[in-house]
Amino acid sequence: MPDFWASTGYKLLRQQGRALVVSDDFLRSLFLRPEVAPVAESCDAELRLHDALMVEPRRAVAGGELLSIADPDAQANYRVLLRLRDRLLAAPTLEAAYVNLFRGDRLDVPPIFVFLLTQILLRHILGNDADPLRARMAECLFRVQKVSVLDGDGVIAADDETVERRGESGGFGSPGGPRRKQNTLSPLLDLDVLSADNAQTYWQRDQRFDLAVRLDRGEPALDALMRVLEQWVAHFLGVEITLVHRRELDHKQWGWHVGLDAVASSVLNDLYNQTPVDDARMRRLLCLFELRFSNSADMRPAIAGRPIYVAMAMDAENHLQLKPQNLLLNLPLARV
Repeated sequence: MPDFWASTGYKLLRQQGRALVVSDDFLRSLFLRPEVAPVAESCDAELRLHDALMVEPRRAVAGGELLSIADPDAQANYRVLLRLRDRLLAAPTLEAAYVNLFRGDRLDVPPIFVFLLTQILLRHILGNDADPLRARMAECLFRVQKVSVLDGDGVIAADDETVERRGESGGFGSPGGPRRKQNTLSPLLDLDVLSADNAQTYWQRDQRFDLAVRLDRGEPALDALMRVLEQWVAHFLGVEITLVHRRELDHKQWGWHVGLDAVASSVLNDLYNQTPVDDARMRRLLCLFELRFSNSADMRPAIAGRPIYVAMAMDAENHLQLKPQNLLLNLPLARV
C-alpha cells in the first residue's frame, strides 16, 4: 500500500506514544503553503520574514514585521497562519491542539486548516495498513460531499469540489439528475463508485477525491464510516464504542444524541424536544445510528442503559458536511 495522503505533511510530524507532536519541518511545510509562499510580487519585507521563518519556524513575529509587508492580503494570511502555529505549539500534542480549537465561543481558524488537521489525524488513526473503504469514508470528515438520492431510495455521495469541477454538478443531487449505470454516476461526471470489489484502486487515486460511494443501509462503505468514527473516538477519548444502524428512534428510552453536522443536530434537538419536524427536514436525514459504550462505566450513570443516537444529514443543497469534533465534545462521558 502506498503512503496515502502524502501531501498533508503527516510524515513530517513526530510520534509521542499514540499521539502526534509538531516538528520544525512540519511548521516549515505550513509556511510553504500557497497562502504565504513568496510570489514574484512579494516585497522585501515579506521575503525577509519568510526566510526567517524557514530558518526558525518557531520564532516570535512582531506586529511591525507584519505591518511592513506591502500586500494587505499577505499580511492577513500570515496572521492566520501564525495564529494556527501558536495554537499548535501551545498544546502538548496535535490531538490536544485540535480539540482546543473548538473550545470557547468561536472557531478562529479557517476551515481549510481545520480540514487539514482532521485529515492528518485520520491518516494517523487509520495507520499504514488502512482499509481503502475506511480511507475513502474518512474523506467525509474533512471534505464536503454532494449527495444524490436516486430512484429506489439509493443514496450516493461524491466529493463536492470534484463534482463542481466536472461540470457545475451536472445535475448531481437534483431531481431528474444522473442515474446509476453499473459503476458510474453518469457519463458527464464519470465518477467511479467505490465498492468492496474495486476498493484497492483507491490507493492509486487517494488524493484525486474522485471516487463516489453508496450510503445505502447495509452498504460496506457506510459500515466503513462507522468503523472510522469508532476509531476516532477511541484515539481521542480512550473509550471503546460501537455504532449500529437504526431505522427509528425510541422516544421513551432516548437518553442522549449527537448530530454529526449542523442539520442533523437541529433535527435531533427538535425531535428530542417533541418540536414538529416537517417532511422536508426529515428527508434530509441520511443515517441514524445508535452509539453503545463497550464499558458502561465510561457512560454517565444517569443515562446508563438508554440509547444514544447519532445522525448525519444533508442540507437544502444536498451537501453533507460532517463535524467529527462533535463526537469528541458532546458524548455523555462519566468523567465529564
